[in-house]
Amino acid sequence: MEAVKKHFFSDMGVMLGRSMRHISRSMDTIVTVTIMPIAMMLLFVYVFGGAIQTGTDNYVNYLLPGILLIAIASGISYTAFRLFTDVQRGIFERFHTMPISRSTLLWGHVLTSLVSNALSVLVIILVALIMGFRSSAGILSWLAVAGILALFTLALTWVAAIAGLSAKSVDGASAFSYPIIFLPFISSAFVPTESMPSIVRAFAENQPVTSIVEAIRALLSGQPVGNDIWVALAWCVGILFVAYFFAMRVYKKRV
Repeated sequence: MEAVKKHFFSDMGVMLGRSMRHISRSMDTIVTVTIMPIAMMLLFVYVFGGAIQTGTDNYVNYLLPGILLIAIASGISYTAFRLFTDVQRGIFERFHTMPISRSTLLWGHVLTSLVSNALSVLVIILVALIMGFRSSAGILSWLAVAGILALFTLALTWVAAIAGLSAKSVDGASAFSYPIIFLPFISSAFVPTESMPSIVRAFAENQPVTSIVEAIRALLSGQPVGNDIWVALAWCVGILFVAYFFAMRVYKKRV
């Protein structure tokens, strides 16, 4: 059993390294995932920030959680693209002829998504600090934020796996991410939901992004989180399990 586990983790390390090399050689991925959310943050803080009423003097503090979720949603679209590319090139079939654990092919992409998105989040937070972001959160609150973001990334990555494995075209593999990227705009990520029309407000307050944003915002500001964190975790875990189930079904059909 120990030998099997050692072999599995060794194979996973190889697959992770392969996927990470692909990312490091693709500048458009780095630009889209990191630079675009930063540009959006600059735009909203320095152009629109003065006209947006959020009840806080530091708009970048209010805005940052939503920007992080947008960055992650953008990043996971590339997971779907890389999976689609591997399927179309017959990479899975080639690796299956080798003495490696089959599930490590998929897990390599999943772990790459976690690592690459974590790096993007770190860069965005550093830029936000330069822009005036400040947090009174303690180490436990920061760990909670990291856990929520990791769980959110993992949940969306398995959604991306379904799209990447089952898509018929490159556009189809990444198109699923557009609604996800758009969701933060109809949430409390940029403005309080109280300012929205009743129908829009009802949707905004009952979709997953709002609870995740509110939980992260409360943790970073050192405020009581309340039920938001449990609602956020329930959404993330629910999406994760459903997406994982269907992703593995699609993957088994491929292999």
